[in-house]
Amino acid sequence: MGRINEFFIRNVWAAVVLGVVAASLVTWVLFADRSFGTVLVRTCFYSVAGIAFALARRRKEKRAAGGSLDRLVRVEQSLRTGEVPSAPEDRAAMREIVGRRLHQTRHRVAALIFLVALFAGIAVLVGLTARPPQTIAFVVFGVAFLGWMVWSGNRQDRRLRTMRDALDTEQPKDVAPGAAAGGPGGLNQAHRTASRGERG
Repeated sequence: MGRINEFFIRNVWAAVVLGVVAASLVTWVLFADRSFGTVLVRTCFYSVAGIAFALARRRKEKRAAGGSLDRLVRVEQSLRTGEVPSAPEDRAAMREIVGRRLHQTRHRVAALIFLVALFAGIAVLVGLTARPPQTIAFVVFGVAFLGWMVWSGNRQDRRLRTMRDALDTEQPKDVAPGAAAGGPGGLNQAHRTASRGERG
């Protein structure tokens, strides 16, 4: 699974192609009774919207990683495994990306409630206007999609919050405990240094 994720991170075109294929299949299944032109317009609209969203997000996260694709890959791997990066540059990139994603998903619960209500309303309209096979296909797709969104969103939220807490509590390995932020160890060290200076 890690190799697949790394492949899609390094090759954004593959994610774009997969998104276009998925949008095309779903659109053709749900609107099979419509005219070819209508289905084609819907497919193009959904594909372009998905591509624009994916490219914009990738560009922002790559910028947060200092413009380095390799660093972005390392950050994503660390986020999946829960390991806090040791390199200062990777830690800074991780902190930026985690903060960005948590900010973007701060209204996740409200958005899910809205999507469920929207899906229920559309399902009723589809049931009143479409044939039974299309209605069943739409309901199955909607339930599966919403279920996947809830499961994936909860897992990603736990990973982000766990990493944020780890970054806040774990100090870099090259900093001695208590030496940062004026801790007791740092104060004692400063006092001994000053004493040696006075004796010298």
